Amino acid sequence: MEEKSERYLFEEMPVGRAVATLSIPTIISQVVTMIYNLADTFFIGQIGDPLMVAAVSLVSPWFNLLTALGNLFGLGGSSLISRMMGAQNRRDIKYVSAFSIWGGAVVTLAFSLATYFVRTPLLNFLGASPDTYGYAEDYLLWVVVLGGVPTMVSLALGHLLRSEDHARQASAGMMFGGILNVALDPVFIFLFHLDVAGAAMATALSNAASVVFFLISYRRLGRKTAVSLHPRYFTFRFTKPVFSVGLASALATALGNASNMVMVHLASGYGDIPVAAYGIVKRIDQFPLNVSMGLCQGFMPLVGYNYASKDYRRMRRVSTFSWKVALVLSVGFVVYFAAFAPQILHLFIPEDETSTLGAAFLRIACLAVPLTSVNFLISYTLQAMGKGTQSAVLTFSRQGLLNIPLLIVMNLIFGLYGMIWTQLVVEVIMLPVSLGLYTYTFHRLKSGS
Repeated sequence: MEEKSERYLFEEMPVGRAVATLSIPTIISQVVTMIYNLADTFFIGQIGDPLMVAAVSLVSPWFNLLTALGNLFGLGGSSLISRMMGAQNRRDIKYVSAFSIWGGAVVTLAFSLATYFVRTPLLNFLGASPDTYGYAEDYLLWVVVLGGVPTMVSLALGHLLRSEDHARQASAGMMFGGILNVALDPVFIFLFHLDVAGAAMATALSNAASVVFFLISYRRLGRKTAVSLHPRYFTFRFTKPVFSVGLASALATALGNASNMVMVHLASGYGDIPVAAYGIVKRIDQFPLNVSMGLCQGFMPLVGYNYASKDYRRMRRVSTFSWKVALVLSVGFVVYFAAFAPQILHLFIPEDETSTLGAAFLRIACLAVPLTSVNFLISYTLQAMGKGTQSAVLTFSRQGLLNIPLLIVMNLIFGLYGMIWTQLVVEVIMLPVSLGLYTYTFHRLKSGS
C-alpha cells in the first residue's frame, strides 16, 4: 500500500496537487527556518546597538557556507536517491545515504577546525572593525566552530527524508530546531545577558536538537525507509553521482555567500552602520528566496523521479508549474517590502540611522526577487534531472562571472547604492540564459540525444 501510494504521487496525481503535497511542508519548514535565522538579528537588534548587528552580518556569509556543505552531500544524495526510486533501484539507497551523512560530517569537521585556526585573518577579511571584532569572534566560534557539524548533518538528514516522500518528518525536524532557537534567543540574550554569544549558543544548540529529532524520526520509520545511517554502509562508490548534482548546489550557495562577503567587505569601507543595515536587509530579502527553496525541495523528487522513468512531459509540467508559483509569490513579496520597508526595518532595529538606510536598501534589493526565484528554480530543475554540469554553468556565470565583478565595478562607479542595484542587473542578464539552457537540455532529452 505504501509503494502504491508513492507511485500514485509521483506518476499519476495531478501536477498542482503533487507539487503542493511535497512542497507545502517544505515551504513551511523553510519559513520557520528563516524565522529562526532572522531571530538572531531581530533579538540582537532590540538591544539597539548597530555594532552587534554588524558583527552578526559579518559572520553570516561564512556561517551560510555550512548550507553549501549540506547541499553538496545532502541535496546531491537526495537527488540521486529520487532518481534511483524512479529507476526502481532501492538496494543502493543505503550506500548513498551513509556516504552523504558521514562524508559530510567529516568534511564539515575539517571546515570548522580550519575556521578556528584562521579566525583572526578571516574576520579581518570579512570586514570586522576594532569595535565589532569581539562580537564577531564570539558568534563565529559558536555557530561555525562548535555548531558546524550539527548544522550540516541536520540539513543533510532533512534532504534525505524528502527524497523518499517523508516531507512531513523533514519539515517537522527543521521546525523543531527553528522554534527552539526562537525560544532560546531571548533567554540567552536578555535573561543571561550573553548578547551576541547568547544568540550564537541558541543557534548551535537548536541545530544539535534537530539532529536528535531526525535520528528519532528515522528510528520510528523503520522499514518504511531505505535510507541507512549506519557507517558500515559508507562507501566512495557513489561519490561522483552525488557530487555531480550536489556540487552545483554547493557552488551556488558558496558563490552566493562569497558575493555577500565581498559586499560586506566593500560596505565596511563606508562604516559599521551600512554593514548593519545591509545585514538586516539581506536576512529579510532571503525570506522569499527561502520560500522558493522550499518549493525547490518539494518539486525536486518529482522531477528526478519522472526524469528517471522517462516521463518527460510530466517532468516539464511539474517544473513550469513550480516556476509560475514562485513568480507569483515573489511579486507579492516585492509589493509588501516596497510598501512597508521603513516599518520592517524599524521592527528589526529601533535605531533611526540604521533603519532609514536599511529601508532604502530593501526597496532596491527586493526588485530582483522575482527574477532570482525563477533563475534559482531553473538551476534546481537541472540538478534534479542529474544535469549538474549545466546547473553549475548557470551558477558560475551568475555568481562568479557576473555578480562579484559587477559588485566591485558598481561600487567604483556608483558607490554604496550601486552595490545594492547589482543583483537586479545580474538577474536580468541571466534570465534568458537560464531559460535558453533549460529549453536546449529538454529538447535534447525529447530527441534522445
